[in-house]
Amino acid sequence: MDGNGPVIPNFGQGDACVTGDHTFCWGWVRDHWSDTLGPALWQHVELTAVAVGIGFAIAFPLALLAHRFRKLEQPLGAFSALLYTIPSIALFQLLVPFTGITWTTVEIALVAYTLVILFPNVVAGLRSAPPDVVEAAEGMGLTRLQVLLRIELPLALPAIVAGLRIAVVSTISIGTIAAFLLPKGLGYPIFVALGNPIPFKTEIYAAGGLAVGLALLCDAGLVVLRWALAPWTRLARA
Repeated sequence: MDGNGPVIPNFGQGDACVTGDHTFCWGWVRDHWSDTLGPALWQHVELTAVAVGIGFAIAFPLALLAHRFRKLEQPLGAFSALLYTIPSIALFQLLVPFTGITWTTVEIALVAYTLVILFPNVVAGLRSAPPDVVEAAEGMGLTRLQVLLRIELPLALPAIVAGLRIAVVSTISIGTIAAFLLPKGLGYPIFVALGNPIPFKTEIYAAGGLAVGLALLCDAGLVVLRWALAPWTRLARA
């Protein structure tokens, strides 16, 4: 310790804010954006996009099957719910013997967690179409596929987007734990800061704040998407 206070390990002397480990140092954020925070943010976006994209690609056809064959809904829903009960770190450890300490291991776990959110929301959305409307469409000569594409899917959009909102925000949150396995994502700067003899508050707050900001931005974007795809929801609310 010198006259300026404790020196933060691995970050050099820095200015008085850094060496004194003040609550938040904008200078450190600026100096380490390109080598620490920026790459971690991009990795987190990629981690989330891949997990939600694959999860939706799996959940959507399964939901269509459950909608068509109702006996499948309960076993499929129970299986996805069972995956969600496994703690994330425990699931990582269970997967490591098979897929190693890799990006794939993290993505498998995150995809599994999205299924329990996306699957029931898609099913509920598909079944939100009033039965009399479906019967009237079939009476007009529409095929089962036409009813799905022209009536059930459009009416299901609000529920589907609602499921995507929850899945995206949850994945961003759970994705920070990916740093338990790999030096990737916004969780890694937090792990590094907490691993120092004196936890560096700025790095923790900056990475955590970016994760929260990313979640809020994605959620707002999906709200706008819902308004664009389902304008009748705005009219009904008005």
